[in-house]
Amino acid sequence: MPETAPNRDQAALWNEASGKTWVELQALLDRMLAPFADVVVDEAFPGEGGRVLDIGCGAGATTLMMARRLGPRGFVLGADISAPLVAAARARADAEGLANAAFVQADAQTYPFEAEDFDAVMSRFGVMFFDDPEAAFANFRRAARPGGKLAFVAWRSPAENPFMTAAMRAAAPHLPQTPAPKPDAPGQFGFADGERVRRILAAAGWTSVEVKPLDVESAVPEADLRTYVTRMGPVGAALRELPEAKRAEIVRAVSAAFDPFVRDGEARFTAACWLATARA
Repeated sequence: MPETAPNRDQAALWNEASGKTWVELQALLDRMLAPFADVVVDEAFPGEGGRVLDIGCGAGATTLMMARRLGPRGFVLGADISAPLVAAARARADAEGLANAAFVQADAQTYPFEAEDFDAVMSRFGVMFFDDPEAAFANFRRAARPGGKLAFVAWRSPAENPFMTAAMRAAAPHLPQTPAPKPDAPGQFGFADGERVRRILAAAGWTSVEVKPLDVESAVPEADLRTYVTRMGPVGAALRELPEAKRAEIVRAVSAAFDPFVRDGEARFTAACWLATARA
């Protein structure tokens, strides 16, 4: 990838270990994120026979859910920068016989989607990673038909999501010190500032912009918790590079950090998000 290409760090991340890990843990992640898929698909659904663009589609859970809702006369295109995730999504669509779902490996910030081709654009946690989010959302707006819907969910602040930050907080004393990421940097919490999200959408040409808090009660089975917290995110990436003894030390610390969330066989937490909607 050329040095000047946008989103090259995200492309490297999601086409290597992170993308492969998401494929391996797809079933666990689909269960964990299912309530958000319901919200996004309900908000974006344009009616049977419509056409929908799914940004950051990952392994295809939201794309396939929308395809079922749209029916055989509809169509949904899932776009993701990760080749492993797109391959997994295509395999799932083929296995289910959903001919009205297609996928493209692409940087959605710059990909030349057909102009005014979609009745709705949606995303479940897939839009916080762009180097230039205003350019990305302008690109999605060009792909939407006049009056077309936009609906996505994104995480609010780290402080409002202690479950999502517990692993890194527990692991940090055992890892080399790194600079704290800038609040608006591309990444999981890149859209933590709701006012910034409103400004981005308005500047990209979307209208009727609404960004509302969305709190979802979520859970991970205790049996899956250790796999989730030691393989996902920055902690998972760090553990892959460490010797066994150091890895075991960090796993113990991280596992203990989740004890306050566990009861009755599940780790339970409130996922603090934004639900953003707009019109083209």
